[in-house]
Amino acid sequence: MKLKRLPEDFQVVELTDVVPTGGDYALYRLTKRSLGTPEAIDRLLTRMKVQRHRISYGGLKDKHAHTTQHITIRFGAPHGLVHKEIELDYLGQMDRAFTPQHIAGNRFRIVIRDLSAVALDRAQSALSEVAASGFPNYFDDQRFGSLGASNDFVARAWCLGEYERALWLALADPNSDDRKEEKEQKAILREHWGKWRDCKAALERSNRRSIVTYLADKPPESPDYRGAFARLRVDMRGLYLSAFQSHLWNQLLSQSLCDTVPVERRFPVELKTGPVPFFLHLDPGPQLDRIEAVVRANGLELRELRVKHPRDSFFSKGSRPAIILPSEVSESSEGDDLYPGRKKIALSFELPRGSYATMLVKRITEC
Repeated sequence: MKLKRLPEDFQVVELTDVVPTGGDYALYRLTKRSLGTPEAIDRLLTRMKVQRHRISYGGLKDKHAHTTQHITIRFGAPHGLVHKEIELDYLGQMDRAFTPQHIAGNRFRIVIRDLSAVALDRAQSALSEVAASGFPNYFDDQRFGSLGASNDFVARAWCLGEYERALWLALADPNSDDRKEEKEQKAILREHWGKWRDCKAALERSNRRSIVTYLADKPPESPDYRGAFARLRVDMRGLYLSAFQSHLWNQLLSQSLCDTVPVERRFPVELKTGPVPFFLHLDPGPQLDRIEAVVRANGLELRELRVKHPRDSFFSKGSRPAIILPSEVSESSEGDDLYPGRKKIALSFELPRGSYATMLVKRITEC
């Protein structure tokens, strides 16, 4: 089975009910190809010469895909932009920034390739089951891009007040997705950790180097890791909190399904953070004990699941459905033009915001 073989094989269109009615915030439609949302925003900052705090968007869209989403720029220019993999279309003005609450859902068109005839039949049958019963609303691996080789979450150490550990995980923990320059910078930090003047001399200019400079200016016997951690970019700190919170959700949902679904009606699917159960059919039950057990399994008490410093970062609040029913589901299949003798299936469906299309794909291909 092959997914995202071409960027056009994974298409996402963000859906919103927002209507521009005037205000200080310029609303744009951002279309990108083979580029993550943070990278696209970085390029826009450079090309449009605006400060990061003026840009707002609702969610992170897949990197290896062709995606469309909405952003706002406070006091942004009333025109669009085309630059390499990015196209920005001006839609009008809003009286507030575009946030996740403005997203109604996402429309997906996904092509799964290199299937045998048997695998295609199974996927089509499973898709009918999903259209009727839904699938578990886990966060997928894209949510855990900040999780490095240590397999420890920055936010877990942060909640415990272990600021040196949290800083090391954020700055020095190797990650399989790191590019060559990033690997080199992290290697320098691991080699010279604690020798901050040596680190400063070896590192290139970056947010990482400015944090090291802050530590180098402190007395060696009393490094201020708490203050250094607060100097990480606030948007990155937000990603660390989201990743840990999403991991806790996945563990809770996993435990709930194990408690409520008989073993013969479950099957495992492997994620970056470990295997999780999916169901064939289902029925629900009580949660608080499960929540406390999941938090304790991560070395915390429920009362510790909060950020004490800095105060500009916090876990998000709100409810999240455990089971997702896709809408507008359709499929078509034919011979695969890239893999002669094999089959491909094209799926079309809509999901509410925050749900992962890749989870639906795993449900129908790994059953």
